[in-house]
Amino acid sequence: MAQQAQLSAILENFDKNGPEPVKAIINKARSDFIESFDPDAAIQVGDALPEFRLSDAVGTERSSTELLSNGPLLIAFYRGEWCPFCNIALVGFQKILDEIKAKGVTFVAISPELPNQSLSTAEKHDLEFPVLSDVGNKYAKQLGILFQQPDSLRSVFEQFGNRLAERNGDDSFTVPVPATILVDKNGVVRNTFIDPDYTKRVEPATVLEWINSLKN
Repeated sequence: MAQQAQLSAILENFDKNGPEPVKAIINKARSDFIESFDPDAAIQVGDALPEFRLSDAVGTERSSTELLSNGPLLIAFYRGEWCPFCNIALVGFQKILDEIKAKGVTFVAISPELPNQSLSTAEKHDLEFPVLSDVGNKYAKQLGILFQQPDSLRSVFEQFGNRLAERNGDDSFTVPVPATILVDKNGVVRNTFIDPDYTKRVEPATVLEWINSLKN
């Protein structure tokens, strides 16, 4: 099954079985953000990737400079382990990780969750790539990929036991727009998939096409 089919199945199940008041709140927040998001304000193909220094799941600082010293870099931003769409995407990257590595590309995932939460995510989903913590969404803000969620969603998150303040270490209620970015060895962005609709993600096969198109 293609990844988008899996994502669509989650959405269809929610539309069919979710409580009407909850569906109304979530669907309005999603559609409002899709309408308001400015893709031109996000990082673009041809831009130089801003530098970052972020902690991995065990608290070790990883920098873009260090990672790019090994060759091209593939980055995936995700909202958090509480997001089922994100988990499908992360598992999708894990499935093609060997192929990514075989092309000399380093892959990392980034979320606003604290390192202990990132460690839980990596262990729960058997991830073999670094999961980095962009605490406070400072790096996502630099890239223009922030979603300031409306307060109307707070009661929904509480209802499902998703306490973002504990997971992220702040009460901003902000998450990144899920984004996948391929950067060449010189630090230049070559491909992006940035969609304000968090139910849509880039297909793993497309990512491999990007990588295969990189010139040495």
